[in-house]
Amino acid sequence: MNDIGVVDLAVIGSGGAAMAAAIAARQAGKSVVLIEQATLGGTCVNVGCVPSKTLLAAAGARHGALGNPFPGAPTSASEVDLAALVGQKDELVGRLRQAKYADVADAYGFEVRPGQARFTDEQTLTVHGQPLPAHAYLVATGAEPAHPGLPGLDEVNWLTSTTAMEQTELPESLVVIGGGYVGMEQAQLFAHLGARVTLVGRLAPAAEPEVADALRQVFADDGITVIEDRAVAVDTAGDQVVVLTRDGRRASGARLLVATGRTPRTAALDLDAAGVKTDERGFVVVNEQQASTNPRIFAAGDVSGAPQYVYVAAATGRAAALNATGTAGPRPATVDYTGMPGVVFTRPQLGTAGLTEAQALAVGYRCDCRVLGLSDVPRALANRDTRGVVKLVADADTGQVLGVHAAADAAGEIMLAATYAIKARMTVDEIADTWAPYLTMAESLRIAAGLFRNQMPTSCCA
Repeated sequence: MNDIGVVDLAVIGSGGAAMAAAIAARQAGKSVVLIEQATLGGTCVNVGCVPSKTLLAAAGARHGALGNPFPGAPTSASEVDLAALVGQKDELVGRLRQAKYADVADAYGFEVRPGQARFTDEQTLTVHGQPLPAHAYLVATGAEPAHPGLPGLDEVNWLTSTTAMEQTELPESLVVIGGGYVGMEQAQLFAHLGARVTLVGRLAPAAEPEVADALRQVFADDGITVIEDRAVAVDTAGDQVVVLTRDGRRASGARLLVATGRTPRTAALDLDAAGVKTDERGFVVVNEQQASTNPRIFAAGDVSGAPQYVYVAAATGRAAALNATGTAGPRPATVDYTGMPGVVFTRPQLGTAGLTEAQALAVGYRCDCRVLGLSDVPRALANRDTRGVVKLVADADTGQVLGVHAAADAAGEIMLAATYAIKARMTVDEIADTWAPYLTMAESLRIAAGLFRNQMPTSCCA
């Protein structure tokens, strides 16, 4: 500490952004305190990435057994014991919370202080009413499921993505409002566990059209009813929840899950008193150095309006900590979003890296694109599941790869190679001439790049 009793960096929150910030500051020799009002670990480990993906893996295992394409190796799947799955999920979450958060805090030597943080003026943060003096503050409180304010919604016992993963009984039927990544994952999770699912909303609204079309077919194959219209009201009919859409259609189910986005968790902080500006949706306004409108207060992760991935939260947290503590070096720390990947853990996965075709056109590129069906990918043929596509977006003038998008088994693994290629400014010719291991889904990247040269059929290995 530079002054007696004054910490170098006080971080509000204990999720991915907060932990990355604390680690970076401690590595730079600075003192750190994290303030957490609820459960250590934030969204990802407790109610987001970890619990949803382990339950999706369980649901996928059951669905794979039911849809086994190899009759010579018979499989079966009985009814689901959701309570047992949720118990297994909770055990994993508890173990990771200890190993990746509590133990890490101990290893790096920073305190995690329980309590509610609130700014009382532009210079003062209190925890349960007691001042916590610091040279700099970092808001890393994350986001939570949004309340869409639909008429009739509060008259029913509706689920969020958080409460849905706490259920111990599988509903016979479920209506999901929202076709984004959370809605898609939750809809398929419950459908694969055996519930009858209806999804209301545009499916994969941010995805490339070809990728979204592939997922529409998958959802139809899974028996998920998709109503691509806006929900306008919620009602009940007997023991059923009914969702009414803008064009007059009705979707009913035993339970309702709302997944219409996430809202920043800032209500209790009194940011106005601190002189911290927020945007029209409530996210903290920050510059490239993650600084807010108060030069002593920074923000990182979901609460700052950054793309809502835990690795982005970590990157913004590191940058914020270095800038807040003055340890960034000769130039401020910033986050380079070039080639940033994203994965939706449906089955098959939706993967994306870099720019979509529309985004590339919007920023002035002249685009050239190719779409590869998985029926031309040997791994998909060997798996006997050719549903999906891979799309490459390239600069028509230079051949540089600008974006890679896929609906495919292991699409997320493909995106790692795609991110490297985009960051390295590789051209489609360079990708087509780069080694790719045969009979992997990642080979689809090389095959798709080859379509820029020749769209005639090729041999399986050529």
